[in-house]
Amino acid sequence: MEESIKLATLPALHGEAYNEASYVVTVGYGTPKKNQTVAFDTGSDVSWVQCKPCVRTCFPQREPLFNPSESSSYRNISCGSLECANLTRSGCSSNTCLYGVVYGDNSTTKGFLGRETLTLTPSDVVKDFVFGCGQDNRGLFGTIAGILGLGRGNHSLVSQTVKKFGGIFSYCLPPPSASSRTGHLTLGAVTKATKNISYTPLNLDHETFYYLDLVGISVGGRVLPINASVFSNAGTIIDSGTVITRLPSSAYAALRSAFKRGMSAYQSTPSKSSLLDTCYDFTAVDTITVPTIVFHFNGGADVEVDVSGTMYEMSGSRFCLAFAGNIDDTDLGIIGNVQQRNLEVVYDTQ
Repeated sequence: MEESIKLATLPALHGEAYNEASYVVTVGYGTPKKNQTVAFDTGSDVSWVQCKPCVRTCFPQREPLFNPSESSSYRNISCGSLECANLTRSGCSSNTCLYGVVYGDNSTTKGFLGRETLTLTPSDVVKDFVFGCGQDNRGLFGTIAGILGLGRGNHSLVSQTVKKFGGIFSYCLPPPSASSRTGHLTLGAVTKATKNISYTPLNLDHETFYYLDLVGISVGGRVLPINASVFSNAGTIIDSGTVITRLPSSAYAALRSAFKRGMSAYQSTPSKSSLLDTCYDFTAVDTITVPTIVFHFNGGADVEVDVSGTMYEMSGSRFCLAFAGNIDDTDLGIIGNVQQRNLEVVYDTQ
């Protein structure tokens, strides 16, 4: 990668202050810029923020709604444009392109497709950024302003800034309890970190998602007896916008059994969660030793899950194994943001 490729680094925080379990950055939309705190999502392409006049439904957000009529740089995008044609879901109203996104948890956003000046940092400004001006937004978004799409499709921030940042980005996600620690979202190549990073190929046969070739999992230093075809049947994506990792049902069963054996010294407790089923009560426990979990990827990349990403805190002393099983082995596997905590995760899309 040439040294001339720029870097833009944004502070990244866990979204707990916004009642959101994903990670957030604050960017500026418009001229003059209005700060909007958005969740960054590698599992979707379209970036959007809630916009006035909010024709249908807007959820309560912490910051004032973005008002495109107060920005000198906002432009609607026409129905006949290439940007409109490239949308997965689109419509038309008075020759203005309409967008729509449905997320995996059935949250939705709909509105106008527009162009706007996006300020990442004071020295990194993206003009004519294509984004969604949300007029009908429903679901589990907490009090954030919208989504920053970092997927592989044409509308993502990564694709729209490929000439500036080279199609490379990275992030580090701090645990939610580390209130004094700030992570980062960086666009561009981070050369100082590459010497400590193991790379695994991206499967580029699919749009939007970042598919990885997960080939095995270890618990407590032992590789689990899972046939490699279990992982290859549906594939595995890495997604900053999903919280808990989903594994094929047979892979999760093997992981859970090995984890339970490694946690036999601790008091198990019934789960109160519909998603997480292996829980422990650590009341009056001074020191907790959790079995290490390692993902094995094609190309020899072995990624040890940080201890903060192994168990999920449900309440003061109740913790659950932070993995879930899919209903079927053919369902898509997802490596969620909990299992990416305290790791430098680099995406090179070129």
